[in-house]
Amino acid sequence: MFDQCLYFNTSALARRLEREWADAFEPFDVTPPQGFMLRAVIERPGMLQRELSDELLIARPTATRALDGLETKGYIERRRTEDDGREVSIFPTAKALGIKAELNGASTAVTARLKRVLGGADFVEAVSKIRGVRSALR
Repeated sequence: MFDQCLYFNTSALARRLEREWADAFEPFDVTPPQGFMLRAVIERPGMLQRELSDELLIARPTATRALDGLETKGYIERRRTEDDGREVSIFPTAKALGIKAELNGASTAVTARLKRVLGGADFVEAVSKIRGVRSALR
């Protein structure tokens, strides 16, 4: 019935991938959005909150809620910038840096499993096409 429906098929795919990543990030007590956000903060300490939102393609209020959770769990700290007291830089804590390898490893394992299931070339092509559709619909 919905074989040609982009919304239905991408939503179903998103729900399935959400479960995959939720399982991967469960040992760290973070949701998939928080896990990806934490990985970005670890890679770029001091990133402005608005830069993080832009990089993850999420609304600033959505980023704020995810960061609130990461801060509560002791993974990040926010610091007001010296230039503009309204802007906030995000830094990983020692706790976050301590799980960097395991967090990245969990992500790598999910990606490797998906590549095995789909085939490496098909995986790369699917991601590329999905990114193209996403970009076209901006």
